Amino acid sequence: MPKVAKVKNKAPAEIQITAEQLLREAKERDLEILPPPPKQKISDPDELADYQHRKRRAFEDNLRKNRSVISNWLKYAQWEESQKEVQRARSIYERALDVDHRNITLWLKYTEMEMRNRQVNHARNLWDRAVTILPRANQFWYKYSYMEEMVGNIAGARQVFDRWMEWEPDEQAWLTYIKFELRYKEINRARTIYERFVYVHPDVRNWTKFAKFEEQHGFISGSRKVFERSVEFFGEETMDEKLYIAFAKFEENQREHDRARVIYKYALDHIPKDRAQELYKAYTIHEKKYGDRTGIEDVIVSKRKFQYEEEIKANPTNYDAWFDYLRLVESEGNLDSIRETYERAIANVPPTKEIKANPTNYDAWFDYLRLVESEGNLDSIRETYERAIANVPPTKEKQFWRRYIYLWINYALFEELEAEDEERTRQVYRACLELLPHKHFTFSKIWLLYAQFEIRNKNLTMARKMLGMALGMCPKDKLYRGYIDLEIQLREFDRCRILYEKFLEFGPENCVTWMRFAELETLLGDTDRARAIYELAVNQPRLDMPELLWKAYIDFEVSLGETEKARELYERLLERTLHVKVWMSYAQFELASADESNVELARRVYERANLSLRGANEKEERVLLLEAWREFETQHGDESSLNNVIKKMPRRVKKRQRVQADDGTEEGWEEFFDYIFPEDEATKPNLKLLEMAKAWKKQQQTNDEEKEGNDDDDDDDSNSS
Repeated sequence: MPKVAKVKNKAPAEIQITAEQLLREAKERDLEILPPPPKQKISDPDELADYQHRKRRAFEDNLRKNRSVISNWLKYAQWEESQKEVQRARSIYERALDVDHRNITLWLKYTEMEMRNRQVNHARNLWDRAVTILPRANQFWYKYSYMEEMVGNIAGARQVFDRWMEWEPDEQAWLTYIKFELRYKEINRARTIYERFVYVHPDVRNWTKFAKFEEQHGFISGSRKVFERSVEFFGEETMDEKLYIAFAKFEENQREHDRARVIYKYALDHIPKDRAQELYKAYTIHEKKYGDRTGIEDVIVSKRKFQYEEEIKANPTNYDAWFDYLRLVESEGNLDSIRETYERAIANVPPTKEIKANPTNYDAWFDYLRLVESEGNLDSIRETYERAIANVPPTKEKQFWRRYIYLWINYALFEELEAEDEERTRQVYRACLELLPHKHFTFSKIWLLYAQFEIRNKNLTMARKMLGMALGMCPKDKLYRGYIDLEIQLREFDRCRILYEKFLEFGPENCVTWMRFAELETLLGDTDRARAIYELAVNQPRLDMPELLWKAYIDFEVSLGETEKARELYERLLERTLHVKVWMSYAQFELASADESNVELARRVYERANLSLRGANEKEERVLLLEAWREFETQHGDESSLNNVIKKMPRRVKKRQRVQADDGTEEGWEEFFDYIFPEDEATKPNLKLLEMAKAWKKQQQTNDEEKEGNDDDDDDDSNSS
């Protein structure tokens, strides 16, 4: 065995060559591209015969190897045609057809060769053979008829189309035949073809095309007859809204608006509503264009009927939809239709099974109660209400009582408005209030409704007693406001003052209550009491919206013309907060004051605000202040004061800072915008000088330490020597 050379160095090469590089180099060098064969010039008949003999032998060899490959036959025939040997090419095509007579490409190439060589009769014979063998190949029929038309044989082309139509081809074939007849002005022949076409392909679209054909050629009565025949043809079982829309638009174009209206109504009465959306739209547009007010209302009513039908179909026990539907039907005044709709409505018995399965299903109870109320039997209605309210929610959480409480409200309203029983209504309200667990929660609505009921029955003492009981058992903001509004309507202002005092004892942090109390005193003309109320309010240790309260207090003093007191309030407010909006409001106040030096006072406020915010390092608020100051100087200042403010305006720069997660790990960097103020930049040179001095001192300390270390090394060397 020969010895195999051993590779001593098995380490990878420094320069690695990939398969992609090899392929790229091969492509660049064109290693696989063979040079083209040399061109052969044939100079005499012997050379031509030798060339043809070699080519034919090569083609025949290919055919013997792959007889079923049609491309070989096509190349062979095309080469013979290029040699002007049409007879030989024809023989090759015939041999190929013996191999595969169902190949459409083969037939097309064969006939195209005959037509190129102006052999019309040969091509005609080929087309006859092709359409006889493959009558469903539409390409043959299209090209056959086109050839006959091009050679001027119109009768022959028509005969081809007739033969084709006997096979009942697709719609495009019929339309092609019709266009052929229209090119030669044969209207009657085209009409006859349409007659056959609409029965072979009975589609609404085709009937519509037939009618438009008649209309375009001026046969209006013929177009109308086509539409009428199409309606009879499809009947009532397979009605399509598109057909009726097209029919109505045709009549509309002929200005026969009454005919169009009749067609729309007939279609809407017979087509199911879920398949007549476009029909409703078309009818509405037609009536808006050409109808009167009654016609438009009829369209809208029919559309709303359809909507109610859909809602009822989705939920037959949706009694709200039934009530709306019944009102609509009653407005028409048709007694039979009203009775029919009522019968349909009451046939939908409420879901008593759902009530039995879940007695606290209050939606089911509401549906049941609506049905019972529609019967008008008071005893039955009361019995149903009693059954409904007996199903108390099993838990003392307010969310489960929200729906239940409306059963009591509806019961009380029924007794008051329908039964007109005052004492029974009072009993319903009291039973409801006794049932509610007031220690856990209450419903202010019930207390207020009961009080309003007593007032309607001129029992003011009982109304006040119940509201006082409510405030004692379960005080709430809504109860206080309702009681106060009641006393204001009764003009009992002393009672209002007492209620406001109780309200403020209950919730002293509520700024709205303080403001309304002061507004009441202001309306009554007692400004000293109003001012005292505001003073008490602003001195409270905890408030929910103090900014609203201070603003209301300042506006109160301004409305009275007390400018000095308003200025004192601003100063007191600035002792508590240095918010930029307070400074800006203060400046606007000074500007709007009646003093002659109001502009100078406002400028001083802006200067104080700038110094204050500069010390607090509030850059964004400081920017807002400077922008407002600049606008103020633009409107009320001179050029020097404006330039002074512009010099204070900051530059906006983009900076980066590290982002740390909650656990202290770094998550990268983030960009943010910072503002650099010229006033702050002026103090930085001193800081830079201090930093440079500190760095110099540190460098000196480092140099001294290195020098001492070198001296110690020299001493060690001398001792060792």
